[in-house]
Amino acid sequence: MSREGLVEEAVKHYRVAYERDESGWWVASVRGVRGCHTQGRTVDEARRRIREALELFVDDARKAAIVDDVKLPSAATRAIRAYATLRKKADDEDRRAARAARRAVRVLRTGKLKMSARDAARLLGLSHQRVHQLTQEEGSR
Repeated sequence: MSREGLVEEAVKHYRVAYERDESGWWVASVRGVRGCHTQGRTVDEARRRIREALELFVDDARKAAIVDDVKLPSAATRAIRAYATLRKKADDEDRRAARAARRAVRVLRTGKLKMSARDAARLLGLSHQRVHQLTQEEGSR
């Protein structure tokens, strides 16, 4: 096999800016490719169309990675950032709660207590099926 065959082709990245125009359409423009733009009623529609437009300008458009840059008013950007921060905290708390649930199930179902899944579920506010699932997760660790 030739040396060239061993080297994978680098995937070209194109940054696409999406901005809302006065009539409510999303205008998509490829940065660095002059004249390459399109529009759509939704960002998804504009995203689909921009690749078609890019194919008219460059050979590697089908393989290229599109990097989206959706331009929004600062209030919308702040709201999204606040949501993402809180969503991450909630996900972290969900993981902590799941670990605590596994520990609680282990304590209730083993040792001196040896509680049934139904009794443990009632005390924890879970379904007995979930308690069984948590018991199995603990056993596989």
